[in-house]
Order: sequence, then C-alpha cells, then structure tokens
Amino acid sequence: MASQEESVREFVAVTDVDEERARFFLESAGWNLQLALASFFEDGADDDIVTLPQPEGGSSVSRSAGPSNQPRVASFRDLMQEAEDDSDEEEGQRFFAGGSERSGQQIVGPPKKKSSNEVVEDLFRGAKEHGAVPLDRSGKGPGEPSKSQAFLGGGYRLGAAPEEESTYVAGERQTSNSQQDVHVVLKLWKSGFSLDNGDLRSYNDPENASFLEAIRRGEIPMELRQRSRGGQVNLDMEDHRDEDFTKPKVAFKAFGGEGQKLGSATPELVSAPPTSQQDQAANEAQASASITLDTSQPVTNIQIRLADGGRLVQKFNHTHRVSDLRQFVVAARPAMAAREFVLMTTFPNKELSDENQTLQQANLLNAVIVQRLK
Repeated sequence: MASQEESVREFVAVTDVDEERARFFLESAGWNLQLALASFFEDGADDDIVTLPQPEGGSSVSRSAGPSNQPRVASFRDLMQEAEDDSDEEEGQRFFAGGSERSGQQIVGPPKKKSSNEVVEDLFRGAKEHGAVPLDRSGKGPGEPSKSQAFLGGGYRLGAAPEEESTYVAGERQTSNSQQDVHVVLKLWKSGFSLDNGDLRSYNDPENASFLEAIRRGEIPMELRQRSRGGQVNLDMEDHRDEDFTKPKVAFKAFGGEGQKLGSATPELVSAPPTSQQDQAANEAQASASITLDTSQPVTNIQIRLADGGRLVQKFNHTHRVSDLRQFVVAARPAMAAREFVLMTTFPNKELSDENQTLQQANLLNAVIVQRLK
C-alpha cells in the first residue's frame, strides 16, 4: 500500500492532477508508473473522464478473474466516436474486454460483408444519383428517340438511260483505329455480374473491385472505355439479383467481312468418262493381248487392285519389269493415262518407285499390287 501511495504522489508531482485522477491512470496501468504516465500524456491530457453506468439486467464482459460490478470508464472522445461509428453500416460489432476494475478496452470486430442484394442495391442507387435513368420495355429511356443505323455497305448505281451500265459503288470502310460507339449490357445476378453474354464475375473478386466502384460512382469503367477507343459507351444495367447466372446460347452469326477470291469459283475436276461394261471388257482384253508372254520362261500371276474398285489378273514372265505393270494398267483403264498414281505392295505397304526392276528383283512373284491415286 505504501508503494501505491508513493506512486500516486509521484504521478501528481509530474502531471499536476488530483489524486483521484492519478489513481485512475495508475489502476488502469496496473500501478505501473511509467505506463500510467504514458497513457495520461497520450489520451488523458485533453479529455475529461466520465463514467458509463452498468447496463440493467445484463451481464458485462469481464476478465478471467471473474465478473466485476464496477462501471466501465471512457472519455467523451470515445462517446463521440461511438456515435459516428453507429451510423456506419459497414462497421463491425463492438466488444469490451480487459483492463482493470474501472477501465476497459474496446474491440471492434471485422466489417460486415454485404450480401449480393445489398451490393446490387448500392450499384443501382449510385447510378441513379449520378444521372442514370430507367429504361422502358422498348429499351429506350424517357424522351430518347430511336436511333437507326445507317447502311455502310456497297451497292450498284443504276444507269440514267437503258443503254447505260450500272456501276458498283463501294461502301465506307472503317479502320481498326477509328472511334466506335459501344453498347454494353451489365447484368447483375445473385452471385455476380456479367457483361453482355460473357462469363460470370464475382462481386467479391478483388480484380472486379475497381469496376464495381466506378459503377457505384456513376462512371464508365476503364475496361469499357478501352473498348470504344475514344467513342461513346452506352451502358445498360439489368436487375437479376433474384436469379442464378445462366449463360445464353450464342446465336450463329454469319461472316460479314470482305475477302479475296483465289482462282476459279470451283476447282477443275478430272473425271473418267463413263464407259460401258462392254467397252471396259474390250479394253482389258486389249491390255492383256499387249503383254508379250514367253511360255518357255518362268511365268507368274500378278493381281492388281485398281483405285476404282476393279481388279485385274494377268500373267507375266519373271523378266517383265515394273514399268510393264503400269503400262498394263493404263491400257486396261485408258482414263488413268491422265491421272497420277503409284503401284504399291501389300503387307507391308511399299511403293514401287524403281520401275526398272524386274518382277523377280522386286519380289513381286505371285504378288498382289494395289493402285493408289496421288
């Protein structure tokens, strides 16, 4: 007790206050003289001390030592600050904890997060305060005339006289660097927002904070101003706060640009002239007769599968060459003379590129040959 009285006298000697005020700061600091002096010169030198009455029928937040019946103490500055904070809807809940029997520490909880309904309401309220007007069902604002888009394409100018030919007049070309007006629809959904037919963007995403803040201030976001390249941006806001996001199906849009036509309108096709079965049989017989076969020499049968689905079987000597196979195919199918094709073996597939080889050298005895068009 003697040490406490000594601390009170020293506090009074330094601060020139009465003993009751000195005891208050010392008790608040746990009778630590240096801490009490620091608290006095920081907060207590300019504020008067008042006592807050204990709330009736309610229990106060106490320290771990047990409940206290002493009143809480705060300054006029704290009361004024509390009145200002009560008017702020985003301020968190307040708590009192710690301190001595006659003092306490105020703790403010985290700010309350706004619901999506409150976010949408703020955006519409901010837009209306800065001059936005509601649209009627036809999509026009009150007193706003309908705007028709001028035709910018090309056309033909009819001649003044019957014998005068019509002339083509090209339309205006818009360069990519020119200014252009942009019309954007901002759709505000239950869990986020979207632009036109784009994807859903969350209200709580930090990347979207600057966009929403610009809408709340009644300004066009920088993201949309960059689209117009200095032109006019028309922004419409649609209220879908009670609906879940649904991405609309993108309608098919035909290509509306210009291009250059290369070559003729349709490629030139080389097709075989239609032949009757009698003509085809006559051609095959003539091709078979054109092969000079020496029966005194070894003979082999070669089967040729044609590209048109036909099949030819012909006897050759082992000394016949691959080029004789090609001539036989052209003779049996005269239309193939105008087409490029290759002859290939089966299992494994191998192109017969060296046509000077004999059938024996090319290992084509009793083989199956396939014709493939290039």
